[in-house]
Amino acid sequence: MVHATQGAAPYRVDIVAAGHDLVADEPPANGGHNVGPGPFDLVVAGLAACTMITLRMYAARKGWAGFDISAKLRHRMVDRAHFIDREVEVSGVPDTAGLERLRDIVERTPVTLALKPGFTISTVLAETAPGAAA
Repeated sequence: MVHATQGAAPYRVDIVAAGHDLVADEPPANGGHNVGPGPFDLVVAGLAACTMITLRMYAARKGWAGFDISAKLRHRMVDRAHFIDREVEVSGVPDTAGLERLRDIVERTPVTLALKPGFTISTVLAETAPGAAA
């Protein structure tokens, strides 16, 4: 359950999501005070969390010791179209087949599938040296 209430003027939103307090706002360029991420930043953060959790669950089920992951995501708009650029770096993948499996899984995480009808999501998944994903 998510409960949102109007925060301090002009655009702050106080949110309780599953018992966790969050704040959203707009940057000064849009009339806000930048006291929290904007709405699209929250959407992209949810995609980042889902991506990393899903891949970590898979690695744990496979027993991959030393698996490490990091991700950088960016939302952008071109005309009225929404794009998300997602870069995922992993290490500790035992073989090429495992890396290819992760590339398949990253395109089918629950939040990825939910967002694809309204966003074009471009993903690059690359392997880094063990311990280098950050």
